[in-house]
Amino acid sequence: MATEITTPNPAVDGGELIRFDNVTKRFGTNTVLDNLDFTVASGKHVTLIGPSGSGKTTILRLLMTLLRPEEGTITVDGDYLTHESKNGKLIPAGEKHTREVRKKIGMVFQQFNLFPNMRVLRNVTEAPVHVLGMGKEEAEERARGLLDLVGLGDKCDAYPTQLSGGQQQRVAIARALAMRPQVLLLDEVTSALDPELVAGVLDVLRDLAHTTDITMLCVTHEMNFARDISDDVLMFDAGRVIESGPPEKIFSDPEHERTREFLSAVL
Repeated sequence: MATEITTPNPAVDGGELIRFDNVTKRFGTNTVLDNLDFTVASGKHVTLIGPSGSGKTTILRLLMTLLRPEEGTITVDGDYLTHESKNGKLIPAGEKHTREVRKKIGMVFQQFNLFPNMRVLRNVTEAPVHVLGMGKEEAEERARGLLDLVGLGDKCDAYPTQLSGGQQQRVAIARALAMRPQVLLLDEVTSALDPELVAGVLDVLRDLAHTTDITMLCVTHEMNFARDISDDVLMFDAGRVIESGPPEKIFSDPEHERTREFLSAVL
């Protein structure tokens, strides 16, 4: 799909947008993230690769505040996500603070999570109207433009059940962009699709990566897609980043034996 996608987010300056400082996340006795430090610069496209259970999706769920870290801090555009400063001390953030910071983040999940009782247009306008306080007319105009961009301008009045899985995922992308996030999180967005539907969704995301300044943090097993869109690739194993670098380095000449093992298994 060769649709030009105009930038959906505020201008970026290339500075640091996301920072994880000594973040640890456990589930019971299982440490999923182990004192994780990493940053994502504004406007960059960063892909997380690695075996299942290595902590990649946990990072995205922490950024969406679906989970909270046991230790460490996360900042988004300079604001603490799950903490706030009171009297010079960091304390767990209240819901109001977290909700404001989270507005900077959009996410597309493995499952499409569309509202089945709402038509496509309302699925895309619901959050801008009720979360951002946008007027209905403005929200609908933006939604129609985004649906055009993902190739579904003729599906505004359809219900999700009338769409293919690939079409539903493209609606989910439009819905995430409708909130004008500074960063878009992509969590294995093609894993629930039939193979013949994968290419259409990846084409939309390639267009988005190549024609906008939106920051992207992507978890995927689609290695060719990762190679195409990434500025940096981070290889995870056992809750840590064991190797990182530009895609041509990671995919063509990885330094770590674990990276070579993983890539030989998935490529």
